Amino acid sequence: MDIVESKNQLKKVLDIHRANGKVIGLVPTMGNLHDGHISLVAMAKPQCDIVATSIFVNPLQFGKNEDLSAYPRTLTEDLQRLEQAGCDVVFIPAVSEIYAENLDDETIIHVPGISEGYCGKSRPGHFDGVATVVSKLFHMVSPHKAYFGLKDYQQFLVINKMVRDLAMPIEIIGAPIKREASGLAMSSRNNYLSQTQRSTASVLNRVLEDIKARLIAGDPNFREILDSGTATIDATGMRTDYLAICNADDLTPADPTSQRLVVLAAAFMGATRLIDNIRFTLKEGHKD
Repeated sequence: MDIVESKNQLKKVLDIHRANGKVIGLVPTMGNLHDGHISLVAMAKPQCDIVATSIFVNPLQFGKNEDLSAYPRTLTEDLQRLEQAGCDVVFIPAVSEIYAENLDDETIIHVPGISEGYCGKSRPGHFDGVATVVSKLFHMVSPHKAYFGLKDYQQFLVINKMVRDLAMPIEIIGAPIKREASGLAMSSRNNYLSQTQRSTASVLNRVLEDIKARLIAGDPNFREILDSGTATIDATGMRTDYLAICNADDLTPADPTSQRLVVLAAAFMGATRLIDNIRFTLKEGHKD
């Protein structure tokens, strides 16, 4: 496994593989890897000749009062896990390798529409930071395919739109959400939670499953469904940020005639913000 820290090193390593006609896949991460991240590498392995993973805690996607300095960093363990998973190249750049000295002077990529509600509304500028760093990584790696977990479903749609709009020749592939035994979606931020809090936070998944069941059964009372779900979450001591039933393709509000749906949820467990979602087709009643 090649471990590189500079974009020039990265280019040299990947240019050799590219010259030999190898298909290159990229798994962008912020480190502190869990089974969800490793599942992306596992998905990429049979589809690509070379799998590259980036580990970069991106300051541009953190707000002023968010947890950049506290974000868990576990590089030694991450490298061990990636090597065991068969990753070929790991890119571990410093901030100065990605950005200019003054972040306020950076060119920013803004993906309109899809990035502005839900997590985009709760975390102003977050998706600008995501789109900007992912665009930079795409230019540095020039992958044929890139892999993202569908837990961050709005992010997945933002990146898809950016790639389409900027005519980037990259296939974006989403991987199913990996969950803990309780149903809680795996996330690096779960490390902030106690075992009791993790158990309590699994209510997010239970609420999503309940909403899915009610919609498949034909319940048209979206407002009551969402109010009930919000009350269930808040009754645990968590605080709901948002709970919404959307059209899965563009996150516009769904109605009883919609077919491809995604139910989005975000809630705070203390200071820790957790997100989750569930996608399904009403006609068939199965997860995508």
